[in-house]
Amino acid sequence: MCQLLGMNCNVPTDIVFSFEGFRRRAGLTDTHSDGFGIAFFEGKGVRIFRDEKPAAVSPIADCVKQYNIKSLNVIAHIRKATQGEVSIVNTHPFIREIWGENWVFAHNGNLIALPDLSGCYCRPIGSTDSEAAFCYIADQLKKRYCHKPSEDEIFAIIQEMTQELGKYGTFNFILSNGEWMIAHCSTNLHYITRRAPFCEVQRIDDDGVIDFRNYTTEKDKVTIITTFPLTKNENWTKMEHGGFVFFKDGEKIREIIGVKKQLEDDGTLGTATG
Repeated sequence: MCQLLGMNCNVPTDIVFSFEGFRRRAGLTDTHSDGFGIAFFEGKGVRIFRDEKPAAVSPIADCVKQYNIKSLNVIAHIRKATQGEVSIVNTHPFIREIWGENWVFAHNGNLIALPDLSGCYCRPIGSTDSEAAFCYIADQLKKRYCHKPSEDEIFAIIQEMTQELGKYGTFNFILSNGEWMIAHCSTNLHYITRRAPFCEVQRIDDDGVIDFRNYTTEKDKVTIITTFPLTKNENWTKMEHGGFVFFKDGEKIREIIGVKKQLEDDGTLGTATG
């Protein structure tokens, strides 16, 4: 399946260090070679770059390093196709307008069926289950709310629709409107929040090293979300199946714990019955 990468922070930050390790998984250290995409929010605007070529060898992916774009919210995706041909139109992340905002979505998984989209105003352009699922979410949000609701309401309705769509298969995703970022784990998703005191870290995929003390201040907070950890010497949090996290300004603001964690907290995981 595909892999996901997201960044949410409280100051404009470049994602080069994380992306350079992540892109190697698209043809060098892993086999996610069916295209890639990355989206950077800049205020209400979004810069989005896509290529059907593997990110590890894509000249467009090279531009991410060269331009060193700084953003509060970034979503990237490397594709291993399950549905839809390898083409630009089927590369993630996908973008749609909701309540006068750009919303960006990337999915890892495989949905074997979807609700009926025939009555939806928002339609997929390509042929992936991922874009179709995002169109369903966007359409339902617009139908239920004429005007943008509160963040709590958004978080609640996204959970509701995710539970519905999750019945059809694997549904890991990252979603952002440029103000916040929502991550849902169906199988694999990890995150880490970096804050002072910062330190030197080393990438897993190519042993690249960076000392964040040279690039940050004491006020900086940066959360990285990814399918599998990108660094060796940091303690990544693994989300449980069914877990939701809402990030804003580099912080975890809201969380719905997954199935395994809920069972642990209830004291029912690992207990014998007879």
